[in-house]
Amino acid sequence: MAIDRWLLEQHYSRNHPPTLRFYTWSPPAISLGYHQRQYPEYWQNLIWQGQKLDLVQRPTGGRAVLHQGDLTYAIVTSGLTGSRLRVYETICEFLIQGWRSLGVELHYGTAGRGYIHNPNCFGTATSADLVLPDGGKLIGSAQLRRGGVILQHGSIRLQPDAELFTQVFGTESFTTIQLHQSVTVEKIIAALVTAASNCFDMQIEVQPLSQSEWKEILAKPISEAGS
Repeated sequence: MAIDRWLLEQHYSRNHPPTLRFYTWSPPAISLGYHQRQYPEYWQNLIWQGQKLDLVQRPTGGRAVLHQGDLTYAIVTSGLTGSRLRVYETICEFLIQGWRSLGVELHYGTAGRGYIHNPNCFGTATSADLVLPDGGKLIGSAQLRRGGVILQHGSIRLQPDAELFTQVFGTESFTTIQLHQSVTVEKIIAALVTAASNCFDMQIEVQPLSQSEWKEILAKPISEAGS
């Protein structure tokens, strides 16, 4: 997520084009929303499969997300107009189309501001989130704006561990999606990249970060929560 914030700053300074990226987490982590200051103290000492879970603060808002068995997406762009909800809908269209190409229909959640009382991001689905036909939340998203530049990133729940989820949030209520064995993370990313190309009418070029860019990013990492 430090990379996400760096990409936002670079695009704001006109040093980097709009960007779409995907990533997973190792070790697993809990990310807190930028304004989320209260969370269970035991989250700082959680162990899973012999590894301590990282606890980090996101540059975007929302509630806590457990990053294990999920795929995170991030988009940095500019030039979008309209309300915050309208911008969410514009960006999220590639997620809807990409998953539709994989045989999964998604629509927007309907929950209101009550989510602020729930520490678990996936415990409720707002109009900025995408849910399955049964109402289960598959994708939670959040934004950060700087001038006319927007960072939107979110967690796509693929194969969360039920035991760890219960350990973190104290509930067994969570959504899973049944995908054919042939639908790998790589195929999901490919479908979403194709959908993004179509939705945003753009050519996507895969470009790794340079060594100097890595040094710049690591010099200003996203801070650990509670530090």
